[in-house]
Amino acid sequence: MPETKTEPVRTNAVAADAQPRSHSLALRDRRQLAVTGVSRIISCDENAAVLETPLGNLTIGGQELQVSELSVHSGQVQLSGRIEYLQYAENRQSGGGLLARLFR
Repeated sequence: MPETKTEPVRTNAVAADAQPRSHSLALRDRRQLAVTGVSRIISCDENAAVLETPLGNLTIGGQELQVSELSVHSGQVQLSGRIEYLQYAENRQSGGGLLARLFR
């Protein structure tokens, strides 16, 4: 009998994770912000929230900020409060720790 190879079957969920997420912002009256494509919330308090997105880390600054809605599955986040600024920073890949940074 000839030998057959079997390969693992990939599900749609795995294939969906391989595709980059789209990302958008919708700001209403500087009081409500809807963000899509969020990978994770890095930090959040009353004065600032930092969200990881496909386009870089997004920092939202303001006063009385609250996460009013969060959907981990779809990557949607809604914030409310007084939004004063939005700022992107490039996502940095770890360089291997302190020694790797010292010898660059």
